[in-house]
Amino acid sequence: MSVTVRMTDGTAVATSPMEMAELAGESFPASGRVPGTAGEGFDLAAWTAALSSRFPSAFAAPSAPTHLIVKAADEFEAVVPWDQLKGAFFLFSQDGAPLAKGGPLRLYVPDGTSACLNVKSVTDIRFAADPGRGNEASYGFRNEISPVRLSQGFKAGNRS
Repeated sequence: MSVTVRMTDGTAVATSPMEMAELAGESFPASGRVPGTAGEGFDLAAWTAALSSRFPSAFAAPSAPTHLIVKAADEFEAVVPWDQLKGAFFLFSQDGAPLAKGGPLRLYVPDGTSACLNVKSVTDIRFAADPGRGNEASYGFRNEISPVRLSQGFKAGNRS
């Protein structure tokens, strides 16, 4: 399954969890950062550093990220201030295979304001340069409804 990564300059790239882990340079047992968590992860900071060498304009001032926004397949969204991402990582595999549950990626933020933020089924990652978003992590379900769907009512199976 593919993950879309959106830079602060508007560039969007489709990639895979394995490609992301390779770009980060090394993986590690997730239990080393979040006890009891099975699987392999890669460090968000290492991946971001490698990504910034490929897209320098998206990571340089004034467009340097202030927040990371992740969206999940089930419409869950988390907005995490950049300074809370120390120790954050993406879980990308278990027993050497892609995640069977909670994939394609799972974000763990063990040291943020929300104790251990854990976002499963991450499909979209956005680096945001917006200091106005504040210093606290926010998260929840974001149900986006198109004008067409709204005008047609909420019928089961209607996802226009």
